[in-house]
Amino acid sequence: MATQHKHHEHSGDNLIDEAARVLRDAGEQWTAMREDVFRVLAAQERPASAYDIAEDVGKARGKRVAANSVYRILDLFVRTNLANRIESANAYLANTHPGCRHDCIFLICDDCGQAEHFDDDSLTSALRKAGADHGYSNVRPVVELRGLCSDCSS
Repeated sequence: MATQHKHHEHSGDNLIDEAARVLRDAGEQWTAMREDVFRVLAAQERPASAYDIAEDVGKARGKRVAANSVYRILDLFVRTNLANRIESANAYLANTHPGCRHDCIFLICDDCGQAEHFDDDSLTSALRKAGADHGYSNVRPVVELRGLCSDCSS
């Protein structure tokens, strides 16, 4: 049986406020551009690329926004636990529980692109231990399962 831990999921303005708090607690500034990027990211129903986010932020700001700037912000968000990177899709999801650090396991639909996460601390702990047993430190498990979601498989 999977070992799950409990965390509080945030949404809407509460998620924005929590993200700002977590970023400030990490010693970073919550700038207008970072807020705009996070708001666009949090509004996505599916993982989004930096280019898609840059386009949406640019529309909201009324001027072009470079994808490189968005990539830097997204990298900061991943480092500070505000976002998760879906490695196999080179896309990002807002973390709805940014104050809770743990390893998420992602399920990604090959048809519609939907992504969701679940926790299995026993599995990710075993992966961290396997890395340590092979001499690696600071092991960060990246676990993605691809398949068809229940909507697409029916």
